[in-house]
Amino acid sequence: MQINSKLLIESFLDNSWLEKNLSENTLSSYKNDLLNFYDFLKKINKEVIDVDHFLIISFLSHLLDKGRSSKTISRNISALKSFYKYLISIDQIDLNPTSKVETPKSGLYLPTTLTNFETDALLDSPRDGHYIEQRDKSMLFTLYATGMRVSELVGIKLNNLDLNRGSVQIIGKGNKERLIPLSDIAIKYLKIYLSDYREILSKGRDQVFVYLSTHGRKMTRQSFWHRIKIYVKRAGIDKEIFPHTLRHAFATHMINNGADLRSVQLLLGHSDLSTTQIYTHVAQSKLKILHKKHHPRG
Repeated sequence: MQINSKLLIESFLDNSWLEKNLSENTLSSYKNDLLNFYDFLKKINKEVIDVDHFLIISFLSHLLDKGRSSKTISRNISALKSFYKYLISIDQIDLNPTSKVETPKSGLYLPTTLTNFETDALLDSPRDGHYIEQRDKSMLFTLYATGMRVSELVGIKLNNLDLNRGSVQIIGKGNKERLIPLSDIAIKYLKIYLSDYREILSKGRDQVFVYLSTHGRKMTRQSFWHRIKIYVKRAGIDKEIFPHTLRHAFATHMINNGADLRSVQLLLGHSDLSTTQIYTHVAQSKLKILHKKHHPRG
């Protein structure tokens, strides 16, 4: 029988009203949170009964990247925990994917990220010499070099680039501007793309945007996400990757390599330092693993 995720959510809300005597405000919040979760799953063709721990964390990571507060994320966790406890009680699932998820304060809520090896494999996946893949290679290197959002990446205009100084101007959330340095290798692939391949994509059109589609128009987030999935598969990465995963990898790897939190906050464009602090948990978890593996008394 076809499982309808929305019907399961409605059933949970009805049960919560009848059995749990929850307030109207709590039910309304749960409904909004679960429908947002439903929309998130719909984009990746998943039903609520298909969800595992990794997908729960990815959803919470998605909320974090959208700038949601710790209070909002905690409420989402509460809604998801109650919902999946209900699905177990009605025999829709056997394992609760939220059982090991704790609130952000615990340090156990971690954004989805990539190892250094996985990042290298992904960045090296596009082929040299092919105009579409050279565009994608430049986009991937620029994304990882700067930690910008995908929406910011596709919105870069030619006059936002200063390759002589090695920087890019970003217009972020709330029209806030920030200047981000580019790595040497990101500059290298930008120059190759701009000099040898962008004109092929522009099809003679006068476009202000740096990254263009095969139709000669501005790249969309959806088009780039489709391209990323091709390279994830080619790189042999056995993880469900999301558009913001390279942004998380950038932040985590920066902190792992000694960058201070305030600098990472400025680069990411976070208005609140507490949002950036989530990445220290990722770095710390890696350090704990390394310590346990290599320290004589680990």
